[in-house]
Amino acid sequence: MKLVAMALLVTSVRLMGLSDTTSECLKSLLKSRVISCSMTSMSLEPPTLHTARLRLRPLGHSDEDALFRLHSNLEVVRYWDAPAWTDRANATGFINKVHRMADEGTGIRLAVELGSDQTFIGWCSLDDWNPDFRSVGLGYSYVVAAWGYGYATEAARALLLWGFENLDLNRVQAETDTRNPASAHVLEKLGFIREGTLREDCIVNGEISDTWVFGLLRKDWFAAQG
Repeated sequence: MKLVAMALLVTSVRLMGLSDTTSECLKSLLKSRVISCSMTSMSLEPPTLHTARLRLRPLGHSDEDALFRLHSNLEVVRYWDAPAWTDRANATGFINKVHRMADEGTGIRLAVELGSDQTFIGWCSLDDWNPDFRSVGLGYSYVVAAWGYGYATEAARALLLWGFENLDLNRVQAETDTRNPASAHVLEKLGFIREGTLREDCIVNGEISDTWVFGLLRKDWFAAQG
């Protein structure tokens, strides 16, 4: 049952033990229809976003073949925190997790495709949303053929704008392998600041690697937008 009365929303929020600040944030989001509240959960509605060259849209099971090709490519996952996929069932599980994230209100992951012909080139996400801290994580992955054209920056900028405007974000965090300067450059172009290094943070297929942590604050984002 959807909560149609604001009094019921406030009551449910307090029963969940969330702060007054979070309560006000959630009421605002409900009004904008970014989140949907029921008696047992809060969900995020994945948007469809357009840029000059791209369309970001909700992922679905029809994307499983493209996702499997993406995540089974050894070059794509060279600096990933998980090994390459070898079973197409991984793609089904990935989509199920994407839908669960939205249903549980913990994040959104969108397909990124070329606006000209709807060719799938990757995905971009905001995950681990914490409404109390007004923080979220940024992630992305793209096919090799899409590298070097600025698509990752363009898609992330659109999703970040949506997040700052609709989720009232204060901080966005992103992480990348220290051996992946191209990804670090994407984050720096978006205004992220490198804040530190997690030493020997990942072990994938027996290979140990370090991770850079980047942060982007709301005040810095809007100052850069002019």
